[in-house]
Amino acid sequence: MATKEEKERLAKELQDTARPLFSAIGLDEKVIESALKNIKFTQALVDVIKEAGVTEGCPKAKGNLLYTTASKHPANALVHRPMLLEAILAEKVKTTTQLDGAFEYLKKVGGEPTDAAAFEEAAGVGVVVTPEQISAAVADAIASKKEQLLEDRYHFNTNLLLAPVTKALKWADGAAVRAELSSQVEALLGPKTEADLAPPEKKKKPKAEKPKPAAKEEQAAAAAAAAAPEEGAAGTADDPYAFMPKPEDNNQVHTTVNFSDGSVMRIANSPAVLAQHMQRTGGKVVTRFPPEPNGYLHIGHAKAMFVDFGMAVQYGGVCYLRYDDTNPEAEKQEYIDHIAEIVSWMGWSPWKVTYASQYFAQLHAYAVQLIKAGKAFVCHQSKAEIEESREQGLPSPWRERSIEENLRLFEDMRRGLYKEGEATLRMKMDHKNENPNMWDSVAYRIKYVQHPMAGDEWCIYPSYDFTHCLCDAIEDITHSLCTLEFESRRASYYWLLDVLDTYKPVVWEYSRLNITNTVLSKRKLNRLVTEDHVHGWDDPRLLTLAGLRRRGVAPASINAFCREIGITRNANVIPYHKLEHHVRLHLDVNSPRTLAVLRPLKVVLTNVPEQHSSTVQGATLPGRPESQAYDLPFSRVVYIEASDFRLQDSKDYYGLAPGKSAMLRYAYPITVTGYSTAADGSISEWYAYPITVTGYSTAADGSISEVAAEADLYAYPITVTGYSTAADGSISEVAAEADLSFVAGGGKKPPKGVLNWVAQPAPGQDPERAEVRLYDVLFKSEAPDALDDSWLEDLIAVRLYDVLFKSEAPDALGDAWLEDLNPDSLQVVQGAMVNPHLAATAKAFDRFQFERLGYFSVDPDSKPGQLVFNRTVTLKDSFKK
Repeated sequence: MATKEEKERLAKELQDTARPLFSAIGLDEKVIESALKNIKFTQALVDVIKEAGVTEGCPKAKGNLLYTTASKHPANALVHRPMLLEAILAEKVKTTTQLDGAFEYLKKVGGEPTDAAAFEEAAGVGVVVTPEQISAAVADAIASKKEQLLEDRYHFNTNLLLAPVTKALKWADGAAVRAELSSQVEALLGPKTEADLAPPEKKKKPKAEKPKPAAKEEQAAAAAAAAAPEEGAAGTADDPYAFMPKPEDNNQVHTTVNFSDGSVMRIANSPAVLAQHMQRTGGKVVTRFPPEPNGYLHIGHAKAMFVDFGMAVQYGGVCYLRYDDTNPEAEKQEYIDHIAEIVSWMGWSPWKVTYASQYFAQLHAYAVQLIKAGKAFVCHQSKAEIEESREQGLPSPWRERSIEENLRLFEDMRRGLYKEGEATLRMKMDHKNENPNMWDSVAYRIKYVQHPMAGDEWCIYPSYDFTHCLCDAIEDITHSLCTLEFESRRASYYWLLDVLDTYKPVVWEYSRLNITNTVLSKRKLNRLVTEDHVHGWDDPRLLTLAGLRRRGVAPASINAFCREIGITRNANVIPYHKLEHHVRLHLDVNSPRTLAVLRPLKVVLTNVPEQHSSTVQGATLPGRPESQAYDLPFSRVVYIEASDFRLQDSKDYYGLAPGKSAMLRYAYPITVTGYSTAADGSISEWYAYPITVTGYSTAADGSISEVAAEADLYAYPITVTGYSTAADGSISEVAAEADLSFVAGGGKKPPKGVLNWVAQPAPGQDPERAEVRLYDVLFKSEAPDALDDSWLEDLIAVRLYDVLFKSEAPDALGDAWLEDLNPDSLQVVQGAMVNPHLAATAKAFDRFQFERLGYFSVDPDSKPGQLVFNRTVTLKDSFKK
């Protein structure tokens, strides 16, 4: 795929070529400047000028008609454009009215043969409109509006008089009609007076009654309706496919192929071929999702699924899941099974599941047909020889073999009489073409490899270039949708379908999905997996769909993300946080809430009896009618986040500190009364109620060794009452008191801080432990692909090596991108604590919100008594804007 700089250079070259041509046909400078801004139109007008043979110039009147032809000629009838240009230059077609008549006729004919007499009749060729006819028609028009004309005089809009004249005299010269109209109006009204020259008075419009002010609810609804796009409008969220052509319009020219000898091929469905296709499909939209089963799908494939399956769903059509299994060396049943599973998980239902391999016999028959048409030949060049001849624009020495010899040699290939690499079947396209995809691409190569579906039935396999377009035609695909890397392959795609005289789908390319801080090429993903930079294809740090599923991402949020970024041809890079935004939105609505503690700090509620055991009720979806209650054990010992206790309080801190209270979520206020420290200096335990710190003591070295606090046993806020420290001065335990008298809404004001917590389920019994895996972006930089020769990825992505009959892509991609791996992309937290309800009910892939901590999913590594959770996403966006 050409770089941005390359495209800009080519556009500049085209503009430099076009400017003198446009001047030569008499276009005004402003028109020229406007035309040059549109590169596609510039190319079309250059083609028209060259096709008409007027590169040295022509009269301005003819130049204007050529300009209109480049702009408005029916796309389904471009094959007849030379005939129209000849009529313009011969002055048979002299006006835009005649040109419009010609366009209307050609649009109906399409690519079918034209009738010269019918064309000339439709374009008004040879029709003479006399001055007497014009004069009579103008007089009739003036008579019909005479009263109003006399009243308004020269302020009257005379264009209203032109319409009936041009309707009655379709082929009349426009300039002659306007001159006659001006003459007759002046004869009726006489010379202009001062009043005629003055601006007309503005007529006052009657005041409309002011509507009564609407209620606020009605105003809000009206504003929302006004702001919302119309249903089905192009480019709107409700129909992102509205710009696509309808199946019944699929007789436009799909592409124009310019050959090195100057000839042009304009490829479109004939009306008969389109009618047969419409009969077979019932006029439905038919799309396909065609993955190659040589790896795991990633989020880029999710966008492709959204485009392919989504368009079919939008219009009540159907979508195939077609495996492009033409390279048996790279394909495995493992990948086939994975693709089917992921397509289903993403919520899509294929109309049919097909394989390119099931069409091998039909494809072989097409190859024989191609040879018989003189459009394919058996070649014995080596890879190096092909590369050299392509660079020099030279043909294969076997290009001109006879049809009979090629048929015999191709049959020898099929029978296994050649070794791998000794012979290929190549398409006889245009080895000197400016498009490398037309350089006699390979159609078949020899591979003595067992095929996952076809077994050992074949030893010759069709290339992607040969297979893909023919499978689209066989399956009556209406819209063949792919990424922009394939744009340059349009010529070879349609060339083959045209030569074989098959139905031709609409091809439309959209931009690849690129996301910051990650890589999406299969080759790079494969290196990450095989070189153990990550833990398999479903590592949650990868944007493979298996990885996203394991991380806890819902398919609905991926589809919502694909819908928002849209289906455009603009190459861009999507910020990672935009994906996280959709993930977070879905999880916020659908994930049950629960309590857990990642890095536990022990709190002893000193005013709660040692054998105390009770429950409080949590809520799965607080504040929502569908919320369900669940039991949370409450006992003398509870655990909170270590970060929720500190020795120095501050105004913006709402956790616990000596003498400060905080609320246990769903339970009581507690106040710290003391704490103790662990051997490593961290706070390991403290004492509380709904608690308040009442005191603490220090060790010989001055470190705090104990804290005292009181708990409000009826309210369950807690206040620190004390703490103690380990030998190194770190806090290992906190004492607090719980306000067990606290009742929500009972008049007593609760503390501002609310803590997540987990209690011992029974006196002396520790809560269930869990492993928690916290993920960050896999790469430090936003564009790791830019750190190496990423241009090679585009060649690999479109399998350009098929043209050179290679089965594997080049190896040298560089390692700079690997040096950008984020060493902190995974942090494993051991010893997290979960409440008994979560421990008893959690199953693999279940999603939860750990209140105050984020959204988490149960990892399939979990075992009874050994839960593992993956953090899907934080509660809030942490990316720098």
